[in-house]
Amino acid sequence: MNTIKNYAGIEDKFAQLETAKIVLIPVPYDGTSTWGKGADKGPKAFLEASENMELYDIETASEVYKQGVYLANAITEDSSPEAMVNAVHKTTKEYIKRNKFVTLFGGEHSISIGTIRAFNECFNNLTVLHIDAHADLRKSYDGTQYNHACAVHEASQNTNLVQVGIRSMDAIENTYMDQEKTFFAHDMVNDEFWMDKVVESLTDNVFITFDLDALDPSIMPSTGTPEPGGLLWYETLEFLKQVFEEKNVVGFDIVELCPNTVDKSSDFLAAKLYYKMLSYKFNGQDVKEDYDNTYNTNKKEGNNILKFADNED
Repeated sequence: MNTIKNYAGIEDKFAQLETAKIVLIPVPYDGTSTWGKGADKGPKAFLEASENMELYDIETASEVYKQGVYLANAITEDSSPEAMVNAVHKTTKEYIKRNKFVTLFGGEHSISIGTIRAFNECFNNLTVLHIDAHADLRKSYDGTQYNHACAVHEASQNTNLVQVGIRSMDAIENTYMDQEKTFFAHDMVNDEFWMDKVVESLTDNVFITFDLDALDPSIMPSTGTPEPGGLLWYETLEFLKQVFEEKNVVGFDIVELCPNTVDKSSDFLAAKLYYKMLSYKFNGQDVKEDYDNTYNTNKKEGNNILKFADNED
């Protein structure tokens, strides 16, 4: 899929794997969506919009791309949902082991099953911060546990799952949902302290999975299943900034952009959101700061609290 050479058209010197702190993995997959199709075209639309985006972030007074962003080969495995998840898991873990800040852009939300699995195997006491309109907690759907409707079921069983913005779900999902760590949209709108409450429920290490339909359709119409009553732009940024400031965000993915040929605003929002999240992550860090780029095979303690076993693949 990668007809685009470098993320956001950045210079080659900022786009090399060996020196980049950030890896971006596109996953153009749309194998299990059940209504609006087109998430497989999301990564290309996102990358094209990123090429036309200003790279100076006013809020943080930074140019985060200078930390280095390596655009990895797209994961195009689509022979089955399980094969796709396995491919995402393997690739994500390889880049984590190289001490990269790993990010992914989907694709439908089923890609996150493999992403979360990789991060959970690599980081101690992981919180999955799930920002979405939908609970995505079904154990299986349409005959597979690797469906977009099951995106965070596995995370609910083996991570600290915190869900934000939920406003659509099936009754069966109550079976798996932790009500104390679920923030429903209809409650959030009347609770001025919801952001603080979410942050208090997070562990130190946080992986963010951001489904773009968490946002209100008035600002993000191009998703497969838009739901009214979603998050708006500046409250989303305020919340994300707080999470990045107070916790160690170890990576993130963004999913469910379904671009259309008429309105490009959703593509640009997705591009801007990705770049803002990077800007928050690296805010205040020296661009020239050295870091360990060696391949990790042994258990390592430190700021990232990695948990690799000696014999782990």
